[in-house]
Amino acid sequence: MTQVFFGGPDKPSGLLRNLLAKHVDCVPPGGEILWATYYFRDLGLAEALVRARHRGVTVKLCIEASPKLKSANDAVRRRLASADGLGQGIRPIWHLLPAHLHEKVYIFSHPFPVAFIGSFNPSGNTPEDPIVIREIGDQDRGHNYLAEIDDPLIVESLKRHVLSLYAGKLRMFERYIKSTNEDLTTDRFSIFYFPRSDKSLVSRLLSDRKYERVRIAVSHFRDRHLMRLLARLAREGTSVEVIAHDTLRRVPRWIETFAKAQGIAFVRYAHPLDLPMHSKFILLAGNGFQRVLFGSMNLTRTSLLLNHEILVAADDEPDIFDTFNARWEHMLAEAQDFRNQPKGHDVHFS
Repeated sequence: MTQVFFGGPDKPSGLLRNLLAKHVDCVPPGGEILWATYYFRDLGLAEALVRARHRGVTVKLCIEASPKLKSANDAVRRRLASADGLGQGIRPIWHLLPAHLHEKVYIFSHPFPVAFIGSFNPSGNTPEDPIVIREIGDQDRGHNYLAEIDDPLIVESLKRHVLSLYAGKLRMFERYIKSTNEDLTTDRFSIFYFPRSDKSLVSRLLSDRKYERVRIAVSHFRDRHLMRLLARLAREGTSVEVIAHDTLRRVPRWIETFAKAQGIAFVRYAHPLDLPMHSKFILLAGNGFQRVLFGSMNLTRTSLLLNHEILVAADDEPDIFDTFNARWEHMLAEAQDFRNQPKGHDVHFS
């Protein structure tokens, strides 16, 4: 069974961090919690991990050592690295290249082995710092998701991956180390790890069939090669639709201009309160076939070539496809409604 949990302006604030907190509290002594994340500012959630360790749970956390906002993780890192925190259970991940640990993976051994992957970082805090929020966005209120996967083979693969990160095995030549970074295909999913030596994977997944419709939700889009591929698909008759974050740093103007010139329906998500559209997923449909691509992957050169990222493909899983598609349509409706709202005006949804 796979469930997808969405956060957003229409959901209770903190829904996804509360989901993680609930699972942390459910792991009994002797259990295991394995996490890898980019931003971690939520001191309340950090204390939940500390309590888990003190009751006898093995807790191992990999965290980006040098995020874009350099100081963002400092308070949580100090707390968790202390002797009465996680001690050696926290591992900051450094890189020699201009890359990041950008994946978001949260694994729990109990009440049954399960992994959550998606777009959500626990990057909120109480009380909140408005300066930080202006820089990284309010991820507890903006659009994000976590997909719950209980497929034993996928969960075990993710465990090996996070433990390899924690042990420091994945470094300069990580893209070539198959034993700790190997793709896996089950009867329901395919999981792909980045960085990888195969640089054309995403392009192949987008073009290995004749699709009638491509729908993309992405917070960062700066890759020229993928935009040219989408333009070719549009010229060949595929309906291509993109919902992207509104900031020009994450999605430059030329991406939007080029997309619209090629017949791509391109919409910027601009919330009146600057709440982010941080989701990342792709919907592909055609000739009786459906595919969903989801995970932490942005459509940028850094994500595709350098970062630690995780991408999952779910083929012909109608429940998963319909769930993501309904969320895509909801975000599109929001974006269209926001065009008529003044900046700074709070918007409420039933």
